[in-house]
Amino acid sequence: MDIRQVRHFAAVAETLHFGRAAERLGMTQPPLSQSIMALERELGAPLFVRTKRSVRLTPLGEQWLPHVLEALTLVDALPTTARRLRDGQTGYLVLSFVSTADYSVLPDLVRRYAEAYPDVDIRLVEATSDVQIPALAAGERHAGIIIPPHDGALPEPLIYRRLVSEPLVAAVPTAWIGDGRLPVRDGVLTPAALLDAPLILFPRSVAPAFHDLVTGYFSARGRPARIVQEAIQMQTIISLVSAGLGMALVPASLRNLARAGVSYVEIEDPPMLETGLAWRRDTDTATLRGLLSLLPGG
Repeated sequence: MDIRQVRHFAAVAETLHFGRAAERLGMTQPPLSQSIMALERELGAPLFVRTKRSVRLTPLGEQWLPHVLEALTLVDALPTTARRLRDGQTGYLVLSFVSTADYSVLPDLVRRYAEAYPDVDIRLVEATSDVQIPALAAGERHAGIIIPPHDGALPEPLIYRRLVSEPLVAAVPTAWIGDGRLPVRDGVLTPAALLDAPLILFPRSVAPAFHDLVTGYFSARGRPARIVQEAIQMQTIISLVSAGLGMALVPASLRNLARAGVSYVEIEDPPMLETGLAWRRDTDTATLRGLLSLLPGG
């Protein structure tokens, strides 16, 4: 069975006349009749009841016709679908992201992509940078929003582009400010109070660049960070701050994560956290090209 035979069946079934069907198909009647008979032999049952005066569908032909028409509609759509896939107008995009990006660059980037390519299925995967980088290098995802290693070294297959650089601020229990435990002057947390406060932080094993940025801020001021709790999700860290277990240094965009009992306060000479997009240099997926076109300079 080939697609031509299927089209021949549909034409005869819709016209119930071999002559008119042949005319519609741009062929003569004898080869059309031969094509239908070959199809019936392959199916092992007749599709039409033929008399000298009429042609009608058999019960098999009658029930098979809707399936045939549905299949032909899909086949006829294949060229358009291929062009849309080629141009990145449909298909899917797998984008991973660190939890901090959820409050900075991710919402706007996803919104603009969805507006530009509404028929593309966006598959978001939240993961720490240490998980994302090998997955991206292995081609398991199209792109990922990561915090780059502090030395800037990424696996050779990857390309990286900075999206945002933002200062860290202190997320502190609001009660600690009210009772004077963490003095704030002119909207800035005093260095002495900051350096002595218990700290909640990502484990270095899952976020080495972020971990080193925070602990380096303390060591540069002659104090080791007093880490009392670790967590791998930024939302969890903020929840622990809300519970009064400690304070945290977080990207300024985390101010968008409002939580009862948590205040965000500026710190003196804050370190800057960079976040960017990484992808394999040899990836030529149309949906990825569409995403890259939305980046500054894309």
